[in-house]
Amino acid sequence: MKSINIAITTPALLFPAISLLLLAYTNRFLTTGQLIRGLSANARDGKVPRASKQIKNLKKRVSLIKAMQLYGVSSLILCTISMFLIFLEKNFAGEVLFGLSLLAMTLSLIIALYEIFISVDAINYELEGIKKYTKSYKKEKRDEKHDEHDEEHEHEHHDIIKDDEVKEI
Repeated sequence: MKSINIAITTPALLFPAISLLLLAYTNRFLTTGQLIRGLSANARDGKVPRASKQIKNLKKRVSLIKAMQLYGVSSLILCTISMFLIFLEKNFAGEVLFGLSLLAMTLSLIIALYEIFISVDAINYELEGIKKYTKSYKKEKRDEKHDEHDEEHEHEHHDIIKDDEVKEI
């Protein structure tokens, strides 16, 4: 296999990106932890409706964030070792580790994308819960009930007319 002879600066290019990603992952972890603590406090106060769905979602998100961080840190470590090997002029080993670093970074990003989708689903679930307490939603439900009630009376009226027609014949 032919070596591509990358310079020591090539793996160094990943450092700012990896560092920023790890910072973003840490923020996601802290925010999720804060949500869990808030949910826990509400549970102790008996104020947690629909909690099982939230708990399942949060557990999944925590494990995904852990995996994101694991692969992100692995990428940084592999990148660092790669630079060291290139510095020692062990280019082939450095290039292999740099490739593994890129793979770890890619896995981290894919997991992050999946976690974002789960997070958005959780937010939409919460929005549906909030919607039920809004005036416009309550009015909408009252209007639906009123429309259903009108349809029932219309069917009753229609049946009465048919009965009258039958009596006339």
